[in-house]
Amino acid sequence: MEKEQNLGDKESLSEDQKNKDASNEVVSQNIDQKSEEKNSEEKISELEDKIARTLAEMENQRRRFEKEKEEAFEYGGFAFAKEALNLIDNLERSKQILKNDEAIKNSEALKKTLEHLDIINKDLISIFAKNNIKPIECLNKKLDPNFHQAMMEIEDNEKEAGTIIQEIQKGFTIKERLLRPSLVGVSKKPGNLENNKENKENEQNLENK
Repeated sequence: MEKEQNLGDKESLSEDQKNKDASNEVVSQNIDQKSEEKNSEEKISELEDKIARTLAEMENQRRRFEKEKEEAFEYGGFAFAKEALNLIDNLERSKQILKNDEAIKNSEALKKTLEHLDIINKDLISIFAKNNIKPIECLNKKLDPNFHQAMMEIEDNEKEAGTIIQEIQKGFTIKERLLRPSLVGVSKKPGNLENNKENKENEQNLENK
């Protein structure tokens, strides 16, 4: 009887162990399943992030391309336009040379020649204007480093200091971009240099005392 009881107890323990093992296996499977699901979600999230970054980069590249294409279309002739300004400069130099030539000064031939040169100059300015190349108006305006380059200072009692009173070389813009600055002479109040020297001498005298 005892043997049968012991066998029954062993079988009962064996069944309990089996149940526990089965339960542990189910738990383990659930954990593995959740881990796999989590890994899958992480992978999906990573893929979504990569796709989003790739799309953003593609959009940035598209915008850069559009901007470069627009600038190339609008300012593609920048270098050519800058070189073409030499024509206007040469015409102006030719006019000055002819005006200073004593042999033809005040002659009818000189007058007609200058008139023709003025017509050519106006035609060039008109052609430039049609292509959004425009001269910078600078006389009697305050010096603006964005558009003007001061080449000299000229004493003037009537003008406020820093006012442009002489245009040495005409400047131009192409659309909103500077093609070349105007070379100008600006006004200054007479005696500024002398006053500065006197002030420095007075300061030195005070220091010596």
